Amino acid sequence: MSDIYKQALELHRKLRGKIQIEPKLSVTTKKMLSLVYSPGVAEPCMEIYRNPESVYDLTMKSNTVAIVTDGSAVLGLGNIGAKASIPVMEGKALLFKKFANIDAFPICLDTQDTLEIIETVRRIAPVFGGINLEDIAAPRSFEVESRLQDLGIPVFHDDQHGTAIVVLAGLINAAKYVGKDIKDLRVVINGAGAAGIAIARLLRCADHSDDTQCTPVKEIIMCDTQGVIHRDREDLNFAKKEILSFTNFENVKGTVYDAVVGADVFIGVSKGDLLSKADIKKMANKAIIFALANPFPEIMPELAYQGGAAVVATGRSDMANQINNVLGFPGIFRGALDAKAKRITPLMKIKAAYAIADCIDTPSKRNIIPASLNKTVADKVAAAVKEAALFEQAYL
Repeated sequence: MSDIYKQALELHRKLRGKIQIEPKLSVTTKKMLSLVYSPGVAEPCMEIYRNPESVYDLTMKSNTVAIVTDGSAVLGLGNIGAKASIPVMEGKALLFKKFANIDAFPICLDTQDTLEIIETVRRIAPVFGGINLEDIAAPRSFEVESRLQDLGIPVFHDDQHGTAIVVLAGLINAAKYVGKDIKDLRVVINGAGAAGIAIARLLRCADHSDDTQCTPVKEIIMCDTQGVIHRDREDLNFAKKEILSFTNFENVKGTVYDAVVGADVFIGVSKGDLLSKADIKKMANKAIIFALANPFPEIMPELAYQGGAAVVATGRSDMANQINNVLGFPGIFRGALDAKAKRITPLMKIKAAYAIADCIDTPSKRNIIPASLNKTVADKVAAAVKEAALFEQAYL
């Protein structure tokens, strides 16, 4: 066991969890007790009964997010279940508070049945202002998120859209650095799970035809464990079939190694040590590599650079250009909550990506994305998301 894992285990054992609930006021007198509980609390209850929307003004709902998981796809650990997922969800709750002052709480469900997850979220929704779906395996995660969009509060699967938003932000700046127009990029994505498919949708602007700021990349070839996803394959689930409406227009076939030949961009959300520097040499000049598998990237940065890559990003905090969802989800939910948005829309995702990208004035080889602990990013993302939400509420 490496030193970092030993230290983490000792820290968690010492703290017995990383978050706690604290009151906003001190109850030291009978008068105060009567205001926060019986009998005075009856009046806020009746006000909400008379005017349901006042729940946002009178309770914790306006600043509270549920982090919901079934433990089926936790980090790179896989299907480890609800109890074993709690430390990750606690960590996410901590980050919500640190970067956006949002009160978030882990809801780790002891079921991996799609309908049971959906029904459970519906039943707990009244107390929350938003739902952050987390570490739910694809394709179940697609159905869960889709069927909860009528809930009346934002429901956002961060493994999908949070990852995609930060990837787009990094790609905007990487393209600037290498002097390529984003609309000319040929992209290969390896990994067709929740994150990979969401990245493809966002880069091709599959949900954003009415957004003038969204400039789709020229072409995307998606690969899974069986190779390139093409129209003649008979083993595709519904999500992989759907992406063929906006990817692989020429019905290319073969392996990921065939696909990367001549490509401008490789984005990996798959497994470590997938590519060699020889594979990078076969890509287009000034290739962009986002090797996001954790803890071991699809190719280590030094090897990618030896192969001729112009810029490399990973998911690791100990390397330059970390693609980390913490740059996205706190500000996205902060903006959505402040606007009382009913959902996270395509326009809000696009604006969030550009807000993150704009935090870097002059992109460079090792600086295409803000640092993960940069607390100013969440404020900028929140402002952009809130503006987009209010615009849509007023005009759409």
